[in-house]
Amino acid sequence: MIELVYPLDPAPLAGPAAAASEMLPIVEVNGMVVGRSSREWCHCSEEKPLHPVVHLYVVDRFSRWYLQHRGPQVGTFPGKWDMAAGGHVGYGEMYEESLYREAGEELSLFDFTPQYLDNYLCDFEDQSELVNVYAAIGAFDPHPDNFEVQEGRWWTMEEIEASLGTGVFTPTFESEYKTYRERILAML
Repeated sequence: MIELVYPLDPAPLAGPAAAASEMLPIVEVNGMVVGRSSREWCHCSEEKPLHPVVHLYVVDRFSRWYLQHRGPQVGTFPGKWDMAAGGHVGYGEMYEESLYREAGEELSLFDFTPQYLDNYLCDFEDQSELVNVYAAIGAFDPHPDNFEVQEGRWWTMEEIEASLGTGVFTPTFESEYKTYRERILAML
């Protein structure tokens, strides 16, 4: 597992500072924080600075996967079904801190034990992310925030498999589901 390593003094500011913007760490692939920048600049600049994100998969003991239906106002993949929770690591946060914050904000889910699965680089047209993937196994009662998450529900594996490739899910979910499905099921 790669952990973020922050400098003793605040990392240099990269790009224009946006007023009241969420600040994100800019990282190297080894987790070394080399800068900080606004979320907007991380997503819209030609430099595409690498910044960390977290993804959480929530699965119960019956092999059902809790998925979120992304709200229509979110910037990426609105209206698609996606992993249970996820988001950007804020400047100064560690991965698990941001994982708990995102799960709390999106699903009011606080009492879980995340299991680290992997990290990988994801290069989009407008941004580059260092993705850290986690799973939580157990009996949970998530409550979507009705803003970022329009709704949520438990999906059987048969429902997921039947919907792959139909445009129901985000491309990120489809890719990660195929990659990590067996590792997650081995935790049950």
